Amino acid sequence: MTLPKRVKLVEVGPRDGLQNEPVPVPTAVKVELIHRLQDAGLTYIEATAFVSPKWVPQMADNAQVMAGISRKPGVCYPVLVPNRKGLEAARAAGCEEVVVFAAATEAFSQKNTNCSIAEGLARFTEVAREARAHGLRVRGDISVGLGCPYEGEVRPEAVVSIARALDEMGCYEITIADTIGAGTAGKTRAVFEAVMRHLPVKRLAGHFHDTYGQAIANTYAALECGVGVFDSSVAGLGGCPYAKGATGNVATEDVLYLLDGLGIETGVDMAKLIAAGDYICGVLGRPTSSRAARAFAAKRQAA
Repeated sequence: MTLPKRVKLVEVGPRDGLQNEPVPVPTAVKVELIHRLQDAGLTYIEATAFVSPKWVPQMADNAQVMAGISRKPGVCYPVLVPNRKGLEAARAAGCEEVVVFAAATEAFSQKNTNCSIAEGLARFTEVAREARAHGLRVRGDISVGLGCPYEGEVRPEAVVSIARALDEMGCYEITIADTIGAGTAGKTRAVFEAVMRHLPVKRLAGHFHDTYGQAIANTYAALECGVGVFDSSVAGLGGCPYAKGATGNVATEDVLYLLDGLGIETGVDMAKLIAAGDYICGVLGRPTSSRAARAFAAKRQAA
């Protein structure tokens, strides 16, 4: 299959990238990061999550973040919602797109959401129905699609089952996530090909973590399958609190470097993207995890 001519990058740094930070990140910093990311040309920016502050204290300022964003025409700001209460809060904050999520294994579902896969899907079916009734778009995420910290290998058929359920509840796009970064190019190809037998590839997305250094290879494998949407996090921010040893999401800068090298259009400006990563890393007090950003910085210093 020929590679896509254009790819949509879904920037998850402000939500997935920051949610596990131990020290509260000021609301103004989150808003500024979103502004810098949209100025870099990103048109899908996962802004926050409407979850219980008891479980994810970093997202307690979700409504304030949404109120502080200077919304740019053509930019979408999806938010994560775990239940109807979260959906109601997201609607009150003026959100136009929500993200629901389900796990491909029972053990991860119990650890992540304290319920079985079936219970979680039933809950999200209700959330999706209500969201769509109020004109909101719904995106679906499948956690541990390429490996589980508790059950190990994940069969493609298990991912297919969740993908079909998310499709039935009305998710316009479905993301297969390698939550613990255990996937390889072969496994990536196998799971996408399995799901593509039931859903068109244009409705699928990839979300890769780089624990074993395979995220870029997995991105390319998905591209070869025809996937044209990828989640990524500026500066490689983020991880998974329920998967020990799992490193951050693949860096948006690294994915962009791959896509630019392949001549695939994204509309994203590398220099502005790197600057946005430098900004948030400066606030957090640590270096970027993006190899591309580090290489460009070394090149600038050597010039």
